[in-house]
Amino acid sequence: MRVLSIVCLLLTLSGCSSLLFYPERGLPFTPDKARLDYRDVTLTAADGTRLRGWWLPAKAGVPVKGTVLHLHGNGGNLSGHLGGSWWLPEQGYQVLLVDYRGYGVSQGEPSLPAIYQDVDAAFQWLDRAPEVQGKPLIVLGQSLGGALAIHYLVEQHPERQRQLKAIVFDGVPASYREVGRFALSTSWMTWPFQVPLSWLVPDGDSAIKAIARLDGVPKLIYHSIDDSLVPLSNGIRLYQAAPPPRVLQLTRGGHVQTFADPVWRQVMLRYLEDPQHFNGLRRLGEIPNYPAPLNPVVEPPESPQ
Repeated sequence: MRVLSIVCLLLTLSGCSSLLFYPERGLPFTPDKARLDYRDVTLTAADGTRLRGWWLPAKAGVPVKGTVLHLHGNGGNLSGHLGGSWWLPEQGYQVLLVDYRGYGVSQGEPSLPAIYQDVDAAFQWLDRAPEVQGKPLIVLGQSLGGALAIHYLVEQHPERQRQLKAIVFDGVPASYREVGRFALSTSWMTWPFQVPLSWLVPDGDSAIKAIARLDGVPKLIYHSIDDSLVPLSNGIRLYQAAPPPRVLQLTRGGHVQTFADPVWRQVMLRYLEDPQHFNGLRRLGEIPNYPAPLNPVVEPPESPQ
């Protein structure tokens, strides 16, 4: 009981938001180091908080197919999440990638519900950007970013759903509380207390509570069967609750490492060509270069005739 009391005290003193957000300050890496064209942009939330974003234009000479708003996960900052969208400009998609309050060099501290102002600031910036007008708009929400997008588009600004050609989710938690419980279950120290401690995690804004009303927008839901942070059951639950059109695309690899694999990049590009009718790449057996079985069956050579 002493360990439980100490953990509960620490969580109470640090506030519930600390259970959802793990920002890192500074920007040690910028897109130019990856030979990407970009520019820094400054966004201002409704409460005056100034946010840093990166604008990645489509590659010179490539026709612009649309704009992707990339909402990243709960850890790190822009520098660590460029891997989710660096590849899109070469394919004709311009990208706005934004750091929430308290991340990178953005002002403030992350908390709910204030962080939805940051999502809204990104949409408002896109509303005014001349290079965005008349182009299809796509949201890419990875992990927490996907959950924030669902709540924002359903509970706060449902009219924005009409602006979107599609939404792509990657490793999104269905329930903050259930993912917290899972994390607590992975340590011998917290395993006995996973249920009571998980109730300290705010769950009212969880994606599973709103996704059924994300209606009319095509949804591609990536989730890895190997995800050790947000278990596969989350992606399945979101898919089951989401209204059509929607596709559940199972992948392999770590949490939100989807686009490190060119196969899944290609799937997203194919999906964006026709989100209303794309059915996904169903069989993992179609994917080359996955690790061979430990004891492969070797066919004996044919005997000479």
